[in-house]
Order: sequence, then structure tokens, then C-alpha cells
Amino acid sequence: MDYQLKDKRIFISGSTKGIGFATAKTLAKEGAEVIINGRSQESIDKATSTINNEIKNAKISGIPCDFSKKEEIDTLIKKVRKVDVLINNVGIFNPKDFFEIPDEEWKDFYEVNVLSGVRLTKALLPKMLDQDWGRVIFISSESALNIPVEMIHYGMTKTAQLSISRGIAEITKGTNVTVNSVLPGPTYSEGVKNMVDAENNDKKEIENEFFETQRPTSLIQRFANPQEVANMIAYVASPLSSATNGASLRVDGGVVKYI
Repeated sequence: MDYQLKDKRIFISGSTKGIGFATAKTLAKEGAEVIINGRSQESIDKATSTINNEIKNAKISGIPCDFSKKEEIDTLIKKVRKVDVLINNVGIFNPKDFFEIPDEEWKDFYEVNVLSGVRLTKALLPKMLDQDWGRVIFISSESALNIPVEMIHYGMTKTAQLSISRGIAEITKGTNVTVNSVLPGPTYSEGVKNMVDAENNDKKEIENEFFETQRPTSLIQRFANPQEVANMIAYVASPLSSATNGASLRVDGGVVKYI
């Protein structure tokens, strides 16, 4: 499928692994100029090397940035300058009992998961509006709608992203710029894989237990592959999605039980 993204300039925050990395590879295959991001130059070098080895003539580069540090975000924005597509993917999570979450952790989650996208969009959206074309995509989560009791602070940030995304979409009225959210469900990302490997557990056993106890409403009853989520993101980033704006698009495996 041709997503019509050849030579489009795209920035993806938090994209050296997981959903962000799968998205970067997908868009690089489409001929887009992709800028990835990780907290260290080492992680960027590893990711760009992998993509270059898999995709001939990939236009891939990277900029390190720790999104918990505003000064690093300011530096990143100056380097990025202008993009056609912004994918706000960076995020942190940490299962923790509500009564044990300190105030600072609430602030840290909000800083990284919410304000990162706010700051990037505030800086890069005006240029999209000037050229009358662009895409802003917030990678939220089904946890925005089904707040997980084991990560209430995480769910809070994902709900906030939906409000911000919809509000910013209103600014684009009558233009060819769109702002949407994508809501992945439980995904077999690096975090889950590392947990399974560290505990030397069988993936299928972990998966069965998780969906039986934590996400029983899932219709697919398995973790999504990051590529399955990346496929939706690539479509939303493309000119093909021109009539989709202000939307929250679920790739949740049917976890969220409503029409």
C-alpha cells in the first residue's frame, strides 16, 4: 500500500524501541524522512543502524532528548525546526498501588506523557498551518478510557492526551492539517518482553494470565504486535486519512467495551 508519504519529514518522540520504532521503520519504508528520538545517542545509533540494515536508502536520523528536562526539549525543537508529521509517542509507565504513588511521580508522569506533546505541538503546528498540510498524532492508550487500577497516574495522563488532542484539532478547522489520537491496547513491547525474559517465564503463560485477570474484556485475547499499531499510525499520518480529524482511533484488541 502506498501511504503517499515519500519525502514527508516526520518526527517521532520515543522511537528507539516498541511502537515508536515499529512506526519509524514503517514510515522509512514509505520513503519518508524520519527523525527518531531516544534519551541517549547510543540508543539512537543502535536504532538507526538497524533500520539502515533493513531498509535500503532509508532517510533516517535521530536526536537525543530526555523529555523530563525542558531545556533538552527546547534544544530538540531548534534542531527539528519543521516537520510535516509529528507523532507524540514518548511515554513512561510504572505499575504502582495508588496509595504508594508520591506526588513527584504524578508530576513526572504528567511532564513526560502530557507536556512533551504539548510543547512539541505548540512549536511545530504553526508551520503546518502555514503550509496548509500536516499531521499531529498523539499515541494515547486504551488506559485513557479503562483507567488501570494498577497505574492510575498513567491512565490520567493518557486521558489528558485525548482532551488536548481534540482541543488542538479545533484549531485546524478548515485546513488540511489534522490532529488525532491513536489508542493502542496491551502491546508486546520492549517493557513486556523484558519482564518475561527477566522472570524466565513462558510468554504464552504470562499472556494468558494477564488477559484472564487484567484485561478480560479483550476480544483478541493476546498482546498486539507493535507493527499492528504502527500500521494504524502510518495510515493516520498519511494524506489518505484526510477526512479523519479530532478522532480517537482504537487499536486495542476490543478491550474497551462500548460502541
